[in-house]
Amino acid sequence: MPLSFIDTNIWLYRLFDDQRIEAKERERKRKIATAITERSNIIISTQVINEISVNLIKKAMFDENQIKAVIQSLYHRCQVVEFELTILESASDLRTQYNLSFWDSLIVASALAGGADTLYSEDMQHGLTVSEQLTIINPFK
Repeated sequence: MPLSFIDTNIWLYRLFDDQRIEAKERERKRKIATAITERSNIIISTQVINEISVNLIKKAMFDENQIKAVIQSLYHRCQVVEFELTILESASDLRTQYNLSFWDSLIVASALAGGADTLYSEDMQHGLTVSEQLTIINPFK
């Protein structure tokens, strides 16, 4: 069964109603993000959990109980990849090979380590296939 890695920005469209985005576009992105995040066989990393948490605290004013509930929910429904030496080394190689940013390379390395075949992200190159395994998809294109 296919495994999908879901980047932070997709989760944030589901969890946070960002008023800075025009209402029609915000609703379109929320529907897409909700459909993607309701699937089974989802992979995320501790980096994604950290980024979701900090954004919900800063932008949505979530309190600690709300953050804890989000974290628990993510661990319950997703396979969580935690950093280890091989992921950090892989990220370094990916930065060189694909000219990725530091943070994006950690996301891609985590997705590869988790066995994902699709990485949903708004921030990376749509359609890029990494290591003949992982295809990056911008679901909002």
